[in-house]
Amino acid sequence: MAGLGAPELIIILIIVIVLFGGGRIAKLGGELGNAIREFRKGVGAEEKAKAEEAQKQQSQS
Repeated sequence: MAGLGAPELIIILIIVIVLFGGGRIAKLGGELGNAIREFRKGVGAEEKAKAEEAQKQQSQS
């Protein structure tokens, strides 16, 4: 079973651009970037809350 090489990936990219158009791909990329940013922000807030809780537990002991 062969993997995907550079020529195959280029052909797939060309097909996607033809089907969806450059503008729509750019919009989807921007939305994906926003989603990743919000996910990271949420994970960071959760980690910060855990660290604060641990610090609170240590100060009470």
